[in-house]
Formats: sequence, structure tokens, C-alpha cells
Amino acid sequence: MAVLEQALLPVRAGSEAAFEAAVAEARPLIEASPGFISLHIHRPTGTGQPYLLLAEWRSVEDHRDGFRQSERYQMWRSLLHPFYDPIPEVSYFGDAL
Repeated sequence: MAVLEQALLPVRAGSEAAFEAAVAEARPLIEASPGFISLHIHRPTGTGQPYLLLAEWRSVEDHRDGFRQSERYQMWRSLLHPFYDPIPEVSYFGDAL
């Protein structure tokens, strides 16, 4: 059973282009993680709305205990977290109904 990680990314206004460039640089860090399946980041349709991150993992532990405890995550965080206000909260979801 795969799990879906969801986060709303509140990117600071005016930094959207730089954020999207940082995502392109950070993407290989998450893709190299054990248990990683896919990553989709969707642009907001309105001004001031958050981006939507959807990442699929083999398990919650692969994300939480694997990626988030790794040096790759520290690099991911240094690239992307400066754009957020506030820091996003992550939720996990199981199989679709």
C-alpha cells in the first residue's frame, strides 16, 4: 500500500519564479530517496494561494524516517523552506475508497 503525502506550500508573494527554480534544483534530492514513488507540485490558480505538493511514498516511514532524517532533506529544506511563510504542515493519506 502506497501513501500520499500532501502539503499546502504558502510561498511568499513575489518569489514564485525563484521558488519554482528551486523546486527544479531540489527535485533530484527527493527522487533519490528509498521508497519514493512520485512528486507533483501544482501552481495555484489565484494570487496569494498556496502551491499544492502531492508526493507518493511506499510508506509513511519512507518519508518521515527515511527522507526527512537524511542529508538530502537538509539540502531540500535549505533550498525550499526560505520561500514559505509559515512552514507547511504535512498530512498523509492511504488507499483511495
